[in-house]
Amino acid sequence: MEALSHLRVVEIGSAAATSYCARLFADFGADVQKIEPPAGDPLRRSAPLTPGGQSAWFAFLNFNKSSVILERDDPNAITRLTALIGDCDILVDGRNVNRADCPTIDIAAIRKRRPELICLEASWFSQEGPYAGFTATDSTIRALAGLIKLVGPAEGPPLHAPDFQTGILTGLWGFIAAASSVIAQMHGGAGRSWSISIFESTLTLSEYHTFEAFAHGGVMQRIGINRFWPTFPASIYETKRGWIGITTGTPAQWRAFCDMLGLSELRDDPALILSPGRLKQIEQIERHFMPGLKARTAQEWFAEGLKRKIPIVWVPEISDLLQDSEKKVRGAIVPVLFGEEEGLTAGSMQRLTLTPPRRGGKVPAPGELQPLANTRRHLTGPILGASGCIHADRAPLEGVRVIDFTMGWAGPLCTRTLADLGADVIKIEAIQYPDWWRGVDRRSAYVDSKMYEMMPGFCIMNRNKRGITLDLTRVQGLALAKRLVAGADIVVDNYSADVLPKLGLGYDVLRTLSPQLVMMSMSAFGSNSVRRDCRAYGSTLEQGSGLPSVIGNADGPPVMSHFAFGDAVGGLNGCAAVLVALIHARNTGQGQFIDLALIECMMPFAAPWITVHSISGMPPTRYGSRHPQFVPHGCFRCAGEDNWIIVAATDDDMWLRLALVIDRPDLATDESLKSVTARRGIENVIERAIEAWTLARDADQAMSELQAAKVAAGVARMPIDLLKDRHLKSRAFLQQVEHAFMGRHPQPSMPIRDAMGPSAIRAGAPTLGQHNREILSGLLGLSDAEIAELVREGIIGTGMLSEEDTARPKASSG
Repeated sequence: MEALSHLRVVEIGSAAATSYCARLFADFGADVQKIEPPAGDPLRRSAPLTPGGQSAWFAFLNFNKSSVILERDDPNAITRLTALIGDCDILVDGRNVNRADCPTIDIAAIRKRRPELICLEASWFSQEGPYAGFTATDSTIRALAGLIKLVGPAEGPPLHAPDFQTGILTGLWGFIAAASSVIAQMHGGAGRSWSISIFESTLTLSEYHTFEAFAHGGVMQRIGINRFWPTFPASIYETKRGWIGITTGTPAQWRAFCDMLGLSELRDDPALILSPGRLKQIEQIERHFMPGLKARTAQEWFAEGLKRKIPIVWVPEISDLLQDSEKKVRGAIVPVLFGEEEGLTAGSMQRLTLTPPRRGGKVPAPGELQPLANTRRHLTGPILGASGCIHADRAPLEGVRVIDFTMGWAGPLCTRTLADLGADVIKIEAIQYPDWWRGVDRRSAYVDSKMYEMMPGFCIMNRNKRGITLDLTRVQGLALAKRLVAGADIVVDNYSADVLPKLGLGYDVLRTLSPQLVMMSMSAFGSNSVRRDCRAYGSTLEQGSGLPSVIGNADGPPVMSHFAFGDAVGGLNGCAAVLVALIHARNTGQGQFIDLALIECMMPFAAPWITVHSISGMPPTRYGSRHPQFVPHGCFRCAGEDNWIIVAATDDDMWLRLALVIDRPDLATDESLKSVTARRGIENVIERAIEAWTLARDADQAMSELQAAKVAAGVARMPIDLLKDRHLKSRAFLQQVEHAFMGRHPQPSMPIRDAMGPSAIRAGAPTLGQHNREILSGLLGLSDAEIAELVREGIIGTGMLSEEDTARPKASSG
């Protein structure tokens, strides 16, 4: 039985975001009907193309769906489409991105007749605000979102991937919105109508840097290819054979890295023990260790990193991914059939173990139905979860309880999203080992000044949660954790795969406390991977995903796009996975274990190249900041210091408008340049003409002039610029939140919102142990005397222990 086989989804319009959202439903058995014009979805013509001329990107987004052809001018088209939508559970609407000749229909009237219908409407920027009418591409969105300017050589230009990121991020957010609505609806709620902004969804990747900038000012700058603030090294380096990714986030990892290379002078330098000190001496430090890395192969350094518990990973090519049998066994790479061609693509990364996703499938030809279309499994009725009933007028996940054993970014983003949607999330830390995003400095001066309560990243990722402390290495702490789990619906952890099982909190134990429990492990490589012991950060996940091998210039190194790309992506995938499992649990009473491998969650960004290479055997073309389909496409310098703009011509008509805006009517009237192939031949000439025009203008002025002519353009913003972005301000995207130590500070809204506007942020992040008494007394019924004894024993507390404190012997635990 598939988890979502009781659902029917109709997808209209043409947008990667809505296509990916709908595909996630198809992965778990939903009947997805994709509405297309007679010529097919325009995405069917998106590059890169297979040897047979088919779009690898379209294939990734659409396997296991049915295609329904509707001609806009057909007098029966509106009636047919209205009937299809009237018989579905979820409508996924991408018409505000690209209408794709979809017939005009009255969604409001349909919802009035069917109030249980769940609707999701996507747009580039939303339907109101200064950017609402902007023409956009994946790259212009990422530029405006602060994701391009920090990447690339220090002197410029910024270097960025050509495509495929915003659609995946927004598709995940859309799926989260719709799936949470399914859960709410199972308990008496009406259907919900959501709008989702691709721009705001993409800010999920930049929110950490944005709010670090709020706290620290404009300290960030572009510091070179594969170099990122605030961690060094978090980079890719050449070895004797192949490339490796290295990240040293903690003092212990830095010391182990220096020992591995025999660099005692670096290890013992107190100025280098933390990343801020190392960032000041990047060139000098790299001169010390880069020659040594060329003494061994990438695979040998990976093995050495495992032994020394250093986050080191081999940086694979696309061909290496295809030869990795584990990726196929786990379903990260799956077969896909489209037409006469058979290839491989990225599968579903939400690895539910009881109701797993489909392992690949068929891409429909225009008008082709899947064999099981129109055969929905109907449910006998919903089953209430452990935490009670959800009412129609409340947040979608109100009544759901989550026990949160997560740290850093990926896990806390997953549980924060559940909390934002109304779940009661109880975050468990320990005074001995708190969330490391409170800071890795454990020296007395840091601890005594309570700096660990003032970390912007922690405050952003842990809002709307309740927080307690429990020492899980002690009998009393472990027993209390189990009592909390017994009353919960979901447990999430992102420790290494063995940590909770060794503590006695593995799924085999916890399922006996609650058969309906959904438990998710968010480890780097998966609980059964041969690499399960590899330490990893968000940077490690990108380094090992295959994506860097297709980014950058042909003669350059593999290029990272972000300092911790894998964290945000993993968090969204984790949230999507637990919602699917919760739907199944509420339908059937069956809980299950989810084995999420964070590194696999990065693979969809490389999916088109995986497919093309699996069929052709040819290595992917690396385009730098150019594009496989749009000419011109690039990052151009503007007036002033380090000011840049992304400009793209997505079709021949837009090219003509661009040529006229930049005062080159000769290019506009040149008949020989009216095709992409012809323009590709003189791409350098065209780029020089564009930059001659942009250099004479402020970046915002250039963007305004280009957008007025409906040419895709976006200023390359810094993350700090987002704090005063006029569009975000008009949308009330940034909400002001109070915190005991941070004071009043901005927090980002979710990019999904209903007609009432952004979901209100109910509370700032908890201080350490803030809700100990509330939870231990209110939920578990402990007396004041019992709570006081736990404090005396050091089982609970409200203050982090320093290195000196943790070195002292523990009190007896009985």
